[in-house]
Amino acid sequence: MAFSLNKIMLIGNLGGDAETRFTTNNVSVTTFSLATTRSYKGRDGNWVNETTWHNVVAYNLSDFYKDALKKGKKFYIEGRLSKRDYEDKNGIKRYFTEVVAEQLIPLDGREAPPETGGGDMPDDTPNMEAGQDEDLPF
Repeated sequence: MAFSLNKIMLIGNLGGDAETRFTTNNVSVTTFSLATTRSYKGRDGNWVNETTWHNVVAYNLSDFYKDALKKGKKFYIEGRLSKRDYEDKNGIKRYFTEVVAEQLIPLDGREAPPETGGGDMPDDTPNMEAGQDEDLPF
């Protein structure tokens, strides 16, 4: 397996059940948050746990993944970072960074996926990096 420098790999637990919506082009967009925790010794010699929350988006996932992505479940996520911006209702420009999942693997051991992998972003999906989220209902 070849690794690319622009890939991100995370292991963590879902912060809530995934939500799936559809674009006007009928592309399924599944979003969820993933918590990763890093442990290290602080200056005082005591262990410190530092949790980071990641916004994750996956396109055209199978029903298996939509059902498996539940609060507390542990997953390996591989993908890429994507930045976009939008203007909120008050006219303020907001910036948003998310992980676009390309591979999802459940790690709880209770469920085995029919195949590994995330949903592929179809060619007609809006370019999320350009901030073109007009087509997305969220």
